[in-house]
Amino acid sequence: MAEDKKPAPVKPKELSYTLKVWQTVAIIALFVVGILIIRVAFNVLLMVLAGSLIAVYFHGLGDAIQKKIKMSRTLAMTISIAGSIILLGLLLWFMGSKIQTQVAELSNKLPHTISTAKAKLGETPAGQKILEYSSGDNSQKLMTTIQSFFSTSFGVLGDIYIIMFLGIFFTASPSLYKNGILLLFPKNKEPIASHIMNRISLSLKGWLKGMMISMLLITILIVVGLTIMGIPVTMVLGLITGILEIVPNFGPLIAMIPGVLLALTVSTSTAIIVAIIYIASQTLVANIVTPLIQKKMINLPPALTLASQLIMGTLSGALGIILAVPLLAILIILIDELYVKKMNGISNEDAILDKP
Repeated sequence: MAEDKKPAPVKPKELSYTLKVWQTVAIIALFVVGILIIRVAFNVLLMVLAGSLIAVYFHGLGDAIQKKIKMSRTLAMTISIAGSIILLGLLLWFMGSKIQTQVAELSNKLPHTISTAKAKLGETPAGQKILEYSSGDNSQKLMTTIQSFFSTSFGVLGDIYIIMFLGIFFTASPSLYKNGILLLFPKNKEPIASHIMNRISLSLKGWLKGMMISMLLITILIVVGLTIMGIPVTMVLGLITGILEIVPNFGPLIAMIPGVLLALTVSTSTAIIVAIIYIASQTLVANIVTPLIQKKMINLPPALTLASQLIMGTLSGALGIILAVPLLAILIILIDELYVKKMNGISNEDAILDKP
């Protein structure tokens, strides 16, 4: 009996050279268009990230309230959002007049303070070099850099307004947005996508908690230290330091400038002691307090942190510098989950079982 002949396998139709060229051009064009869209909308994406951080804060506070006081999740979230807004309003109400007075005093003192600082710097060769560098074209470049640093896409107040509402929306129905993101992945990839999002959320929660406590602590240390030294407008200087604490590397240096300039009007030795107070406070918070709080935050190499701040500052100004650290943390988690673990032969199931 003759064996049945199996049909010959059908060879896939090969694309012509011209069609391959057009396909390659189309892919490159889509890639370029995608990059241009991301570049144009980059500030908007950063505001979405900032809104997500606000939502992380509201959820963390709501979890703490629900843990301490047995109540429904919805009520805990409502108290978290409304309580935070009311508390902020009360602080501004009670402290606003004093802060406003100190801001006006600081504005009046700064011109005389800068003149005094220039006079004292001119007494030394090193100071004369600094004055030469900060005058003329270099001064104009510095002012242009500062203006671009503090510029944002829709203005500071507009950005804050949008970020706050994004945070409230994300807090109100987080599952809606999380499930929407999961719909972008195949069914068999949803568990690993959910695991990555949970790991990112946990990391950002650790960063935010550490940052808020660090900002409060550094503010208290600076206010107390400068008050002991008899420096005026200590509350404003402390608030400036606390706010700029959110910008690693650059923030503490910028915050130290007005305090040291004011101390320089008293004496050079006072200015040195004030500088030591700033450096000691920052060292204590950055190297001891923050690492203890941010245990769940992945370790970020200092060089990568600085590089990310420079890149993000160039792309998006102040908002980019502020969000450079959480954005870097997200990027490192994605690389670890999607590349490093696969390269080391760790399956998705094993990755889900790993503790982040």
